[in-house]
Amino acid sequence: MSAIERYDILEHGVLRFLTAGSVDDGKSTLIGRLLFDTKAILADQLAAIERTSQQRGTALDLSLLTDGLVAEREQGITIDVAYRYFATAYRKFIIADAPGHEQYTRNMVTAASTAQLAVLLVDARYGVVTQTRRHATLAHLLGIPHLIVAVNKMDLVGHDESVFAGIVADFAAFAERTGVDNVRFVPMSALMGDMVVDRGENLDWYDGPTLLQILETVDVQQTLAEAPFRFPVQCIARPTASLPRGYMGRIESGSVAVGDAVTVLPSGVSSRVCEIREFDGARHRPGLHAAITIVLDDAIDISRGDMIVHGNASPGSRRDLDATLCWLSETPLDSRRSYLVRHTTREVRARIAGIDHLWNVSTQAREPAPDSLRMNDIGRVGFKLAQPVFADRYADNRATGSFILIDEATNNTVAAGLIQ
Repeated sequence: MSAIERYDILEHGVLRFLTAGSVDDGKSTLIGRLLFDTKAILADQLAAIERTSQQRGTALDLSLLTDGLVAEREQGITIDVAYRYFATAYRKFIIADAPGHEQYTRNMVTAASTAQLAVLLVDARYGVVTQTRRHATLAHLLGIPHLIVAVNKMDLVGHDESVFAGIVADFAAFAERTGVDNVRFVPMSALMGDMVVDRGENLDWYDGPTLLQILETVDVQQTLAEAPFRFPVQCIARPTASLPRGYMGRIESGSVAVGDAVTVLPSGVSSRVCEIREFDGARHRPGLHAAITIVLDDAIDISRGDMIVHGNASPGSRRDLDATLCWLSETPLDSRRSYLVRHTTREVRARIAGIDHLWNVSTQAREPAPDSLRMNDIGRVGFKLAQPVFADRYADNRATGSFILIDEATNNTVAAGLIQ
């Protein structure tokens, strides 16, 4: 069944996606167009944008909906990640507008960490450029399962079908070389609105779905819902006269129900779930990411940072981590000192065992291991941990396959890691 055939029968859901691309490819304008054409803009927001556009002597500038920082409006570029929300009759959407410039790689990594789909914009005048390949590689490294290449500004090349075909061929050759798969292509004009929400009248040679149709129909697998049960303990609810001791946290993956046999890590002690409470009452089987309190049959010594799992599907207990690390801090990595690894709700001290290589996302090549990592660098790094963590591979479970690195002296987050 094609995406168009499924269009009218798709179940409701939430899709988190990001937009990426080079500076001035039209990312913010595209998001503004999506919000404007789906009637997701409040009247006062629209009035403010109209006033600002009139003061500048320009047509309605939809990029102002996402470029919220003063510096962004002054420079005409996106600097920080901007999140926007909208919904149609078929699905709810959370959009992350990621900066395009290389110096904001860390911002894109932050936005991509929870995205299920990436919309990569390409300026039809310039085609596939270094930053296009860079962002596609980052999306692939971060495990985003779906990629849409949106060839924007087709109005500036006369809506020429051959221009679109050349960009498709160029990107497809790059994707085949680097292992980037599951790619779809759409020609569009975010400024004029062609093939974004409505089809428009200028790209009649393209018979595929519009961008919104793809977003509404893309099959996003509920991988976390189907993954093994992972419940990092955040807090202990002390017993009262009417309530027994409970263990509070959020279901990061999988599911749990009253009566399930579970195991507590790191102790390995097993018990059975006798009650599950949410803020508004008891539940038999809460949903993914529900904030709950679990009550067990047995009184077990459990602390923050422990993890409750199903006994037949426990994660590995690791004292050594091999991770892809994106360095976020202006202060370079210092391999002579220790850092804190915060993995789910658990914090452990760690030392750098070694840097295996530096990943050059511009050339898609591994470079010899440097002595350190600097801001926006991405490398393969090994860690020695003072205590074990209970981790899955990032490719298998984003929730328990990622961590952040914290500077003990400043308490600043300095890096984000993906466990390999």
